[in-house]
Amino acid sequence: MAVQLDDTDRRIISLLRGDGRMSIRAVAEQAHISRANAYSRLERLRSEGVIRGFTAVIDPEKYGTALSAYVSVRIEQHSWERFRGYLRDIPEVDHAALVSGDVDLLLLVRVADAAALRTFVLERLQRIPEVKSTQTMFILDEPPL
Repeated sequence: MAVQLDDTDRRIISLLRGDGRMSIRAVAEQAHISRANAYSRLERLRSEGVIRGFTAVIDPEKYGTALSAYVSVRIEQHSWERFRGYLRDIPEVDHAALVSGDVDLLLLVRVADAAALRTFVLERLQRIPEVKSTQTMFILDEPPL
């Protein structure tokens, strides 16, 4: 269920998406509200689950995972819950989405190089019993938005 958000809430969220380490003071100044108001709004956004957490955004190349790919996966019918359990233990998977269409899942995978991607797909992913097939698409560029 969607939470009621006003323009100020959306501004706070936008500011924090740009810099999750921004101080309450800076958020208040840039949102043109008091610090107390900024603090209470942030707490409400967190308690209502609109803001689920804060994370570090890394440069994959500098981190040592210069090769990125989307891997589409077809799984056995009714095996999503089991398969999701496997995904939690696979550090190469940066993001997973259950999708509609000809495939069941789309995985964003980040690895060091082509050999690591080959190992991931052929020796880890395709050996999961629920996996019927995979297709790998290399990411050529990820321009910042």
